Amino acid sequence: MQRAFGLSIPQTLEDVCDPTRLGLVVYDMQVGIMNQIKNGQEITDKVLQVLESARQAGVRVFFTRHMSLPKELMGVSQLRMAMAWQRVTSVPEVKPWFLRDSPGFHLIPEMTPLPSEAVFDKIMMSAFEGTPLDIAMRDCGIDAFAIVGVAMEIGIEPTVRHGADLGYIPVLVTDACGCGHNDAAARSIASLEFAGDALLTNVEAICAQFRRMDDKRTAVTA
Repeated sequence: MQRAFGLSIPQTLEDVCDPTRLGLVVYDMQVGIMNQIKNGQEITDKVLQVLESARQAGVRVFFTRHMSLPKELMGVSQLRMAMAWQRVTSVPEVKPWFLRDSPGFHLIPEMTPLPSEAVFDKIMMSAFEGTPLDIAMRDCGIDAFAIVGVAMEIGIEPTVRHGADLGYIPVLVTDACGCGHNDAAARSIASLEFAGDALLTNVEAICAQFRRMDDKRTAVTA
């Protein structure tokens, strides 16, 4: 941990893995999205491993869900994005895949939030855009977040970049982030690593830190 001008400046995963300052964002683990991921069960298992370790360590958890608006409420960006994703060339061909009451909108059963956790719905790619996530985390004193879920190249990279611009320290758990396109996801990870805003780690390393946090918490309360 570096210290300057009265500030503590985290440098390592151990520095940020403190339940008073770190949150966990579980990004878009929804039925309709996981059905499109080739290794969906593998990613689910890894996300669950991180989630369960974070809960044991007392880390605050925030889930996100991508939500479609009815076509009548979609604006220019929403319609353009839907046409690009669905590979159609006209607005009448667009189908709102993630309407609030549709089966595909819901989180997969393995990701059922606890009463102590929150679920934020969004219509943009960054989990911070148009949701209460920023104010909720700041109000809890959180200044770093680990992120897992899907999809790396679609929404996780924008969330990491947006979070860094807001002053958070993002922790990208690379092997617990699924993707729809392997090459695009690899480019996203390489770009984030080059930029240097985020700490990149894996499931084994972050779960080891969560166990350390849990052991420390247990020792204090014993």
